Amino acid sequence: MSEPFPVGPPQGPPPEAPPDSPWQRLDPRMLFVHPVREIVKFLPVLVGLFLASTAAERGTYFQAFVIVIPIAIGIVRYATTRYRIHDERVELRRGLISTRLTATPLDRVRTVDLTASPVHRLLGVATLRIGTGTASKEGEDALDLDGLGAQQARELRAVLLNSIARAAPTDAAAAPLPPGGGERLVARFEPGWLRFAPFTSAGFVLAAGVIGVGSQVLDGLGFFSDIDGDEIDSALVSAGALLAIPALMITVAVLVAVFAVLGYLVANGNFALSHTTPDGSWHVRRGLLTTRETSLDDDRLRGAAIGEPWGLRLVHGGRLNAIVTGLNRSESGSSSLLPPTPRDLVDRVAAEVVGTAAPVQAALRDHGPRARARRYVRALVPSAIVAAAVVALAVGIGAGWLSVLAVIPLLLGAGLAVDRARSLGHGLVDDWFVARSGSLTRKRELLAADAIIGWNLQSTWFQRRAGLVTLTATTAGGSQSVTALDVPARDAVAVADTAVPGLLSQFLDA
Repeated sequence: MSEPFPVGPPQGPPPEAPPDSPWQRLDPRMLFVHPVREIVKFLPVLVGLFLASTAAERGTYFQAFVIVIPIAIGIVRYATTRYRIHDERVELRRGLISTRLTATPLDRVRTVDLTASPVHRLLGVATLRIGTGTASKEGEDALDLDGLGAQQARELRAVLLNSIARAAPTDAAAAPLPPGGGERLVARFEPGWLRFAPFTSAGFVLAAGVIGVGSQVLDGLGFFSDIDGDEIDSALVSAGALLAIPALMITVAVLVAVFAVLGYLVANGNFALSHTTPDGSWHVRRGLLTTRETSLDDDRLRGAAIGEPWGLRLVHGGRLNAIVTGLNRSESGSSSLLPPTPRDLVDRVAAEVVGTAAPVQAALRDHGPRARARRYVRALVPSAIVAAAVVALAVGIGAGWLSVLAVIPLLLGAGLAVDRARSLGHGLVDDWFVARSGSLTRKRELLAADAIIGWNLQSTWFQRRAGLVTLTATTAGGSQSVTALDVPARDAVAVADTAVPGLLSQFLDA
């Protein structure tokens, strides 16, 4: 197996693309990958044709012909794919009968991702994904060069990052790049991070998927038909429900924790975050089996989002995403800077990303008693409905003592209301608009004031009665907006006019 490629671009000046580059093929080693991929895609069809040919007593020639078809498609896919960097743009041409040409200017490049599956690493190749953030159709906002040599992919990434730095629309980027430079390691994977895995939703998803698939396989093998239900019932009765139910819950919790840790390790093993100069970019490398490297240019980075889910808060953890110009919500994987990690590390890296610790640590402006009252109403009303349903069910089945369970949704609703009320806050700190809200998925978002391209002030009938509005700062990065919920109307107007003077006042004066 080839050695995994290092974090960040290679040292020294990056190679320059020639002014009129010829069309180039992908690495010939992809001839071993494309046919296998096509066979996997055609696998259900191949199995059906094999069974049909066997039933019809056809010879092995027909079966061999069936396998040759996807192999030929894979070879044609390789032979008809070309790429080049020409006239300050990247071009990708592919297709035999219907030729498709995709081109993007270098100044539209938002991210550069390097991925390598185990098969890619074995063959010494990688996939270079160029994120553009613009597309005429959904799913066309990236240009994939699947099958470059690992060294060639790193060199091409260096060319793209250097072009991004030269084309960045800021005074700092317009200035000559300083000589030298280097790479500074900001964070690296530590085994202690695995303790955060059981407190994320990934464990539940993985466990549910494995249990679902496993149960289908066992059912197909006739496992459940051999189980005597009466024996299970008698075993539960003899063990006692008070003992059997907690044991089942503990077993499920252990399975969820194990799958969460394994999933975290596979996805984030070998994680490393670094910052390089003079190109001025952040590099993220992750993956134990399939490695992925992502590069984010400093001049496209307009803010950060600190994720504080309820589970991670219990163990003082969090996650960090970058708000990058041109990237939308579907490309959130390309903007992730830190997986679930210690909260102090998240805050430190967030401060480095935005250039100051003030918006990360500053206390936010409270939204007042009316905003807090709305949090209580929206949490307790559904809880009261659930509690009433529990009481009605208990009375309906003649087990009135079960009505005591109705207190559980009420307590959960009250706790959720308190936490959501405490989470509300916004502020303008050192030219950064900061908004925080949520409980189960609480998030603190930091957006540079000069990245705000518009303001939205919305209010429902209930909000107008309480004198509150939903303040949304629109931007060209991340989820395209940063929202502060239930802000007093006067405060919303004040912070919007202060952050971007003149943008909102011209409508107020009218």
